Amino acid sequence: MATIEPPTPTFYSQAKKNHVWCVSMDEEHTALLEVDAWTKVPPHPSQNLVGCKWVYKVKHKANGIIERHNARLVAKGYHQLKGLDYTDTFSPVVKPTTIRIVLALDVNLNWDIK
Repeated sequence: MATIEPPTPTFYSQAKKNHVWCVSMDEEHTALLEVDAWTKVPPHPSQNLVGCKWVYKVKHKANGIIERHNARLVAKGYHQLKGLDYTDTFSPVVKPTTIRIVLALDVNLNWDIK
């Protein structure tokens, strides 16, 4: 018989009431501090301050069992103004599967990798 899990929180006020989500948020916060993800500086009146929010997701294994509860702290990018807060966007994200496919093509097609 499958267990019924509580709904995934959509707000911090909901998540802070559940120990599992508090642990996940603490792990995320600790990880961000360890990699020096930000530096606190005093705000200037002319700056557009971009806030942040928590995003929650339950990760499941292929068989449907809960693998982990994932909490991420993300910037509210929709508050940014083009030309003021940013000019270009770039997010270099490559999944390991993509790298394996490209390397397999390289071997089979005798490509040069640079």
